[in-house]
Amino acid sequence: MAAPRLPTAQKSGSAAKAPRSRIQKRNRQIILDAALEVFSTHGFRGATLDQIATQAGLSKPNVLYYFDSKDAIHRDLLTRLLDTWLDPLRMMNPAGDPQAEIMAYMRRKLELSRDFPRESRLFANEILQGAPRIESFIRDDLRPLVDDKAQLLNEWAKAGRIAPIDPYHLSISIWALTQHYADFAAQIAMIRGDGHDALEGAETFLGALYTRLLAP
Repeated sequence: MAAPRLPTAQKSGSAAKAPRSRIQKRNRQIILDAALEVFSTHGFRGATLDQIATQAGLSKPNVLYYFDSKDAIHRDLLTRLLDTWLDPLRMMNPAGDPQAEIMAYMRRKLELSRDFPRESRLFANEILQGAPRIESFIRDDLRPLVDDKAQLLNEWAKAGRIAPIDPYHLSISIWALTQHYADFAAQIAMIRGDGHDALEGAETFLGALYTRLLAP
């Protein structure tokens, strides 16, 4: 799966005005990678700048040279994540075969869980805190997109192309069943054993489940 297409967050002050050198870009990415690990493990409230600096192998003042605060780092990570999080649903094609489009959406969500588990946990931790930093994203971006796809699912159902089904609960169930593999990976590993691919067989199982559920 290709890396996410991510917007670049802006930094206030003189560092935002001058072009960044290769070393500066590298250090910012090191900090963001370290912060992703810390935030996805401890959540925003449990994470500290000291933990991020230690994970990055940098001093705390060095981290603060590139980012004004813990909140600025977290905001940058979320900005990079959110647009990518909408892509799988955006790609659902109204002109395609309904069941094939829904199955493809489910597979894309599984791919996100496989390829970006820390990002999934970052998003989940933010939601568990009441989504204080992404409320506008959910209301202004995610909700209209879900409403649009719900209308499409209802149209497919009325045309007899899929079974009548609550489109919102269908979307929520796909989120729950696919993102669980990232958000609860530790639990799955304990149940299935070390070295076992948590997603092995998941696509086949979920495909069979939704095929039966959606059959007109």
